[in-house]
Amino acid sequence: MTDDSLRKVTTDAVASQPSGKPVEATGSTATPVAEAASPAQPAPATSVAVRRPAGRRRLYWMIGGVGAALAVLAAAPWVHTALTTASTDDAYVNGHVTFVAPRVPGQVVRVLVDDNNRVHKGDVLVQLDKEPYQVQVNIAKAAVAVAQANLVAAQAQVRGIEGETRSLRFGLERAIEDVDNQIELLRSKVATLQSQKATLAKAQADYDRAIPLVKSGAVSQEDLDARTEALLVARAQVDEALQGVYEVRVALGLPPKPKTGDDLTQVPADLDQTFSSVRQAQYSLIQSASQVGVVIDSFNVTPKQMVANFYKRDPQGNIDRIYAKLLAQAPGVKQAEAKLAQAQRDLDQAELNLSYCDVVSEIDGVVTRRDVNPGNNVIAGQSLMAVRSLTDIWVDANFKETQLADLRIGQAVDLDVDMYGGHHRFEGRISGFTMGTGSTLALLPAENATGNFVKVVQRLPVRIDLLDYDPDKIPLFIGLSVTPYVHVNEAPTGPDAGKVLQPYLPMPVTTQPETLP
Repeated sequence: MTDDSLRKVTTDAVASQPSGKPVEATGSTATPVAEAASPAQPAPATSVAVRRPAGRRRLYWMIGGVGAALAVLAAAPWVHTALTTASTDDAYVNGHVTFVAPRVPGQVVRVLVDDNNRVHKGDVLVQLDKEPYQVQVNIAKAAVAVAQANLVAAQAQVRGIEGETRSLRFGLERAIEDVDNQIELLRSKVATLQSQKATLAKAQADYDRAIPLVKSGAVSQEDLDARTEALLVARAQVDEALQGVYEVRVALGLPPKPKTGDDLTQVPADLDQTFSSVRQAQYSLIQSASQVGVVIDSFNVTPKQMVANFYKRDPQGNIDRIYAKLLAQAPGVKQAEAKLAQAQRDLDQAELNLSYCDVVSEIDGVVTRRDVNPGNNVIAGQSLMAVRSLTDIWVDANFKETQLADLRIGQAVDLDVDMYGGHHRFEGRISGFTMGTGSTLALLPAENATGNFVKVVQRLPVRIDLLDYDPDKIPLFIGLSVTPYVHVNEAPTGPDAGKVLQPYLPMPVTTQPETLP
């Protein structure tokens, strides 16, 4: 029987009974209550007992409605997040790791850190035995002192050569002057010869006039003898003057008599440049000047041309400045300077090796994977420990290829880290996409050339940089699981916003290190 039928039967039964005699409903019939009951006792509320199941249902419906409303309110943020973000559960914290290795071999004397110690850039982590390298530094310093002394000696030697060169230059000028003097002497000798010839001609004329006059007695024999003597003396003087001319010509490297003409003063115009003594002085000067770095282009150049070219080394022709430059560029000096520079470089290398005995941290971070102890003999490049950065970290999120169409550089990202649960949410920004899916970057990439290809949704690593990250307050550790939520409906911001590939940036120009003098 339904609730409505039961309610109707009960009502009819109550209405058909006399006053003071209630009826008890049992099943589908109503039985009169015993008359022995006390008239003062109230009748049981039969109608209220019948309505109680309907109130409970309303209460249940109210509780269910409130629960459904709460469920809808609780699911609303999740629904909004699902509709406005792209997410993946395949993401983790990543970062750079710097392996600490010595640059020189040696024996470890101290290890100053242990695993999980926090270090700063420049902190000494390991110390090697410095004594062998200190010995090398001392040897290099001695070599530098020797090279400096050799340089001073070379400079003094070049200054001596400079003085010799100056002297030979004056010797060349003197040789030229001597030739010019010889030419002038030749001309003087020729003039004397001409004078003697004139005297001979006069003596010959006097003698010729006296011969006929001797017979007539106009000229005495004594006078004739005097004129004969004067004639003979004049001839001897002419011969003497002629021999003097021949002597000077031969001294100048010329034939006694000119091959053409009778002019005994004929000499080549460049005799003062080609004479043997001048050439000898020129080549002596060339030999001396070559020791200070003066190179003569041709040995056929005349002394005057050579000296003129030498003066052209300075715009004002200042001989002192010319020699100062030659002193600095002299081969001996340059060689000594090169040896000094080599010795200095050896000293620098020795001191650098000595400094490498202190193995320092190159970054700020935390020490991990320590694998060195005092007394170990290590070689250059051997890994001693690793330092992981606390600040230079990011999140690698492997999104499905079906999600990549909505992702762009510059999009804001909310990051939930399992380590902190719902206590803290990190903020990030997409900074780039890896050029290749995870399967292609694996150590053993999948080989599908056999034809047994089954299409599998690929995942592409997406790099997410952290924003306003402070490791001192809330640190993140490498490898922690992360759930990123990329706001695909918000406009990208920051550098390269909205792009998929980062633009090409020219590499910075590195400056050459300064060279030591």
